[in-house]
Amino acid sequence: MSTLFTRIFEGEIPSYEVARSEEFYAFLDINPVQPAHTLVIPRQETDYIFDLGDDQLGRMMAFAKKVASQIQSVTGCRKVAILVLGLEVNHAHIHLIPINSEGDIDLKKKLQLPSEEMERIASALRAAK
Repeated sequence: MSTLFTRIFEGEIPSYEVARSEEFYAFLDINPVQPAHTLVIPRQETDYIFDLGDDQLGRMMAFAKKVASQIQSVTGCRKVAILVLGLEVNHAHIHLIPINSEGDIDLKKKLQLPSEEMERIASALRAAK
């Protein structure tokens, strides 16, 4: 059975798209810790990010770097944090979180943003290419 993220990549489950390539997909986290908190996933179903091949992992990081630039451009944040956990969904993924201080990352505090706000953020990020 396909993972949740594969179903999102394939469009079976709706998401707030930020960027897409043949190999990778970036979309807003529906339980963000900051506005514009974005997930980057590979199309390939791989549970653990370090099980990706070296070349693919490098391409994924290059894709994430472009998305991080979009996030920084739109939010004006000081930095974009990169976080890899991989415990909730068995599909390799990277969290990109806009931050201005270390205190901006509190995984226990999730924001509840209205769908209109999520779409506005996603649209702004897509336009920031």
